[in-house]
Amino acid sequence: MSTIKELARDVKGSMGIFDGKDESLYGVLAEFRHPGALLEAARSVREAGFKRFDVHSPFPIHGMDRAMGLGNSLVGWLTVGGGIAGMALGVWLQWWTSAVDYPINISGKPFFAIEPSIPVIFELTILLAALSTVIGMFALNGLPRPYNPLFYSDRFRKVTDDGFFLHIAASDRRFDLESTQKLLRDLGATHIETIRDSGTADAEA
Repeated sequence: MSTIKELARDVKGSMGIFDGKDESLYGVLAEFRHPGALLEAARSVREAGFKRFDVHSPFPIHGMDRAMGLGNSLVGWLTVGGGIAGMALGVWLQWWTSAVDYPINISGKPFFAIEPSIPVIFELTILLAALSTVIGMFALNGLPRPYNPLFYSDRFRKVTDDGFFLHIAASDRRFDLESTQKLLRDLGATHIETIRDSGTADAEA
């Protein structure tokens, strides 16, 4: 006899709702014939209300960011934040070492002045800005990630040559296996696969 939790899990699975406990279904992967078809498919998937989807192609496709509804990257703001933090650290470091921790009277000159401190301030500004850029880029892209269930798909290997793919994640709140497959089929997908963490199951060829 099924428990209440098991019944609830079965109902969620039939409705395409995943709460993180069922991790076997990763999503649906669809292949398209050319970049134009992939661009239109991405736009249609976004208009259908999907948020957790991605496209893969051998080269950048002009207009894809807008078609997917992507905004400006946050990396620039992280760079600015890191630069400001580096500049503040440089000013504080020079002031603390020269005027507080180890002040030295040299010909009556002030213990701290901004002019001789510029090289250190500049270097720390550039250093922290660069580190923030690289670390922020890796974090926002979820990298490093040596494993991805999409690698189970043999057809996905074409993405580095002449393949154009769109993947919709099962974690999307609008995801339903049958309706998602139908949507991709109607958008002109030439091949659709159901991707699972344990392997690949062809949905349609």
